Amino acid sequence: MEHYIAVDWGSTHLRAWLIENGTCIDTLNVPCGVTQMAAGEAPELFGRHIGPWRKEALLPVLMAGMIGSEGGWRPAGYLPCPVSLHQVGEQLCEVAEQVWIVPGLKWAQDGEYNVMRGEETQLLGAMQLAPSPCYVMPGTHSKWVSVEGGRVTRFDTVMTGELHHLLMNHSLIGQGLPPHQPDETAFVQGLERGLNTPSLVNQLFATRAAWVLGALEKTAVSDALSGLLIGAEVATLTQRFQPQQITLVASEVLSPRYRQAFARLNIAVNECGAQAAFLQGIERIIDARR
Repeated sequence: MEHYIAVDWGSTHLRAWLIENGTCIDTLNVPCGVTQMAAGEAPELFGRHIGPWRKEALLPVLMAGMIGSEGGWRPAGYLPCPVSLHQVGEQLCEVAEQVWIVPGLKWAQDGEYNVMRGEETQLLGAMQLAPSPCYVMPGTHSKWVSVEGGRVTRFDTVMTGELHHLLMNHSLIGQGLPPHQPDETAFVQGLERGLNTPSLVNQLFATRAAWVLGALEKTAVSDALSGLLIGAEVATLTQRFQPQQITLVASEVLSPRYRQAFARLNIAVNECGAQAAFLQGIERIIDARR
């Protein structure tokens, strides 16, 4: 298919790309994610925002993300791991004419449980753009994924981004602070603490104590906490995955922060932009349906 629409419909935003002859000719980014939708509202929002691109031709639309969850348009299911990533394109959920949702992945073995939605499409693209036995996908819920021979053999999730938001907005750590100002020194210091002491039981309150006692600028608390959480994530998950090298699938904001953490552990890093990986993954699924 040379003309299609790629959609990443997550918890907070609907992002879409209009593709013609392999080139993106228009984009869309609106704050109407799944968590903001009323029950049954997805088809109306789809028609309002995506419909004008389709016109009478009913261009094919491939969607991934939380739109396939229980709170989305329709549950698209989860493929059990270990699984070949090529299978995600073979078990699409059709919700309207020429409109499909990509299924997620699940891990349920030995009393351990995990799910992902959206990242499976990024992984499919990243496998082609930057092959690796281990992928790290930072975000609200960071994903760490092991891949062998094109098969996802296991994955873990770390709520790093969500924890940062909750602690800054709904805990004593962020209470009464002035607006954040970027502070690389505070980030690096937090990163070192997280890497060296990944158990956060006492480190979290120590972050509050540091600004209460004047050892940490109040405007730098967000960066210090970000470093602490990222350091703890990287220290903990590298122990579990034991990667010699990783492919980092991240935004321009998060990529430099995680690179610093991996550099301190002497782990080689390849990089792949999150958006580029997603669009490549969508393209691979679309091409396979020709």
